Amino acid sequence: FRGGAELMFDGVKKHQVTLPCQPEPWDVRNLLQWIKQNLLKERPELFMQGESVRPGILVLINDADWELMGELDYKLQDQDNVLFISTLHGG
Repeated sequence: FRGGAELMFDGVKKHQVTLPCQPEPWDVRNLLQWIKQNLLKERPELFMQGESVRPGILVLINDADWELMGELDYKLQDQDNVLFISTLHGG
C-alpha cells in the first residue's frame, strides 16, 4: 500500500499474506473482499467501491497495471505481488 493507502491499514505498507484454501482459485475480486475483511482498519469507502477499488487507486500486479492482467478476474499465482497506490490527494 502506497500513496497514503497505507493509512487505512494501520500505516502498514507491506503485508505478506497466505490466503486460505478454497475450491476455486483466488482472483483479485476475492482478494479485495479478503483484504476488506482482514486488513482494512478504517474508512473502507476510501479504498473500495462496490466489489472493486475506488477510482484513484492504482492496482499493480507484479509491477504491471491490473487493466492489462484482467482486473478483478485475474487469477492469483503463488508469490504474486499486488500493489495498491492511492493517487488521491487533498488540497
